[in-house]
Amino acid sequence: MNRSEIIDKLLKGEMKLYQVDKEVSAKEATDIRREFLEKKYSINLDNISNYSLDMERASARNIENSIGVLQLPMGIAGPLKINGDNCNREVFVPLATSEGALVASINRGASTITASGGVNAHVLSDIMTRAPVIKTENATQSMEIKQWFIDNFDELKEIAESTTSHGKLLKIDPILIAGSYVYPRFVFSTGDSMGMNMVTIATEKILDKLASETSARHIALSGNACVDKKPAAINIVEGRGKSVVADILIPKDIVNKKLKTTAEAMEEVNVAKNLIGSAVSGGLAYNAHYANMVAAIFLATGQDAAHVVEGSLGITTAEARDGDLYFSVNLPDLPVATVGGGTSLEVANEGLNILGVAGSGKAREFAEIVASTVLAGELSLVGALAAGHLARAHQELGRG
Repeated sequence: MNRSEIIDKLLKGEMKLYQVDKEVSAKEATDIRREFLEKKYSINLDNISNYSLDMERASARNIENSIGVLQLPMGIAGPLKINGDNCNREVFVPLATSEGALVASINRGASTITASGGVNAHVLSDIMTRAPVIKTENATQSMEIKQWFIDNFDELKEIAESTTSHGKLLKIDPILIAGSYVYPRFVFSTGDSMGMNMVTIATEKILDKLASETSARHIALSGNACVDKKPAAINIVEGRGKSVVADILIPKDIVNKKLKTTAEAMEEVNVAKNLIGSAVSGGLAYNAHYANMVAAIFLATGQDAAHVVEGSLGITTAEARDGDLYFSVNLPDLPVATVGGGTSLEVANEGLNILGVAGSGKAREFAEIVASTVLAGELSLVGALAAGHLARAHQELGRG
C-alpha cells in the first residue's frame, strides 16, 4: 500500500495504528500516523514533526506508534564544584524544563556552592529491586515459602545471574507476609544500567523454579513492594537505585552575599517547612522541591521520567553553626543510568556528554552530580524563602 492508501484506511478504521509499521519504514510510519491525526482533527503538527532523532532506532527501542518528538527548552547551570567519591570536578548541568526561574535558581545555588569550595557527595548504596506477589493456601504455607527462599538462596542467585552478564542478586529481603500472600523483595546490583528490565527477567526465572518445586503460584511479577515509580517508606529506609547524600558548610559571608539571608533564618525555614510542614501533612518527602531538579536532569539525559516520583523522596537538613550554614540533602531512591533505555537517544546522549558521564562506568558519578544539583536547587529555594524573595523571582523570571 502507498502512503495515501494507508492514511485512508486509518481514517476509515480499517487499519490499526501499530499495523502501519508492517507496511513501511519506522520513519515513514511516523509521518503517516502524524498526517492521519492532522486530517482526522483538522490540525497542524509541524513542530512535532521537526526532529533530529533516528526514528528507526527509537521505534525499535523506545517508543510505539510514534508520531514525532516533544521538544522542551534546555538550559545550563554552573559551574558546580563537586567533591565526590566518584565525581571530583566542576560540571555544567543541562536542565530541561518549561518552568521559568528554575534554572536561574539552581544556577544561584551552584554559584554559592562553588564559592564555598564545593559540595561533598557520596553514594551510600547501589541496588535495584523487584518484589512479586505469591499466593499460598494459608499463613502456614506462606511461612514455608519464605523459608524456601532463604534455604535456596545460593541456587536462586545462580539462576538469576544466568540471565544477565551485569546483574547480581545480593539478597532477598525483606520477605513480607500478609496471610496467604508473600512478597519477597529481590535486591540486585545492576551496574550502569538502571536495571528494571534486567531484574524483572531474572526474577521471572526464579519464579519458574518456585512453580516447579512448590504449590504456590505467583499472581504478578510486581506486587508493589518493589516499590517502582511510587512513593513508599520502604524505599526511604531500604534504598532503591542509587542512595546518595550530599552536604556542604557555607561560610557566613557567602550566605549573606549569595543568598541574601542568614544561616539562622534558613535553619528556621527548613525546620518549619521541610520537616514539620511535611510531617503535619503526612508527607514522605521532607524537602522543598527535589522533584524540580531531578525532573529537569532526567529529561535532559534520557532517564525514565516516572522515576522522578522516587527521586523526589528525601530529607533536607539545615543547621546554623556559629553563623555558618551546614546544609545537606539525601536521596535514598534515585534510579539513574548512563547506558540503556532513553540514554541512547541522541539528545539525551548529548546531555550526558555535557556532564562527561555518557557510557559505562559512569552511573555512580552521575548519581553524585544529580544529588549535588538537588542540593544547589534546594539551597537556593530555602534561601529565597528565608529572604522573602520567592514571589519576586517568579514575577521577574517566571512571567517574563
